[in-house]
Amino acid sequence: MPEFLDVHSKTSKALRAAAEAAVRRHGLHLGQDHLLAVLWQQDGRTPGEVAAALNVTTPNVVKAATRMAAAGLLTRRRDDRDNRLVRLWLTDAGRALQAPIEKERRLLEEQITADLTEAERVHLLSALRKIHRSANALLQAPADHRGPDTT
Repeated sequence: MPEFLDVHSKTSKALRAAAEAAVRRHGLHLGQDHLLAVLWQQDGRTPGEVAAALNVTTPNVVKAATRMAAAGLLTRRRDDRDNRLVRLWLTDAGRALQAPIEKERRLLEEQITADLTEAERVHLLSALRKIHRSANALLQAPADHRGPDTT
């Protein structure tokens, strides 16, 4: 396996496990913190708007929103102007998680990057943004332009 992909895979798994542990301390499942963050930014979005912001499918958002509504973190209400639309609204409990979740994420990031210099952090973020753009471009390219087929 190419070194970058191997290291990235191992790093992603470790980061995911650490992030999962951090949000579980607040009664959340991984990913629910991202859904909340979208609503903290702009409450009352539709599941489709949340999905677009998170680059996930609308059914994934609906499933997470169902669980989060049952946990008392958000409510679903019909749009005032278009009864066909459902909007997601934070409850007081969902709003109250903003400060502790943001603190957890900052602490986790600080701990994970503690051995890096400020310059290394800047370069790492820059490189990761470029890699993210390239990976997304590969996903959006027609199959015949992605490279040789090894099957």
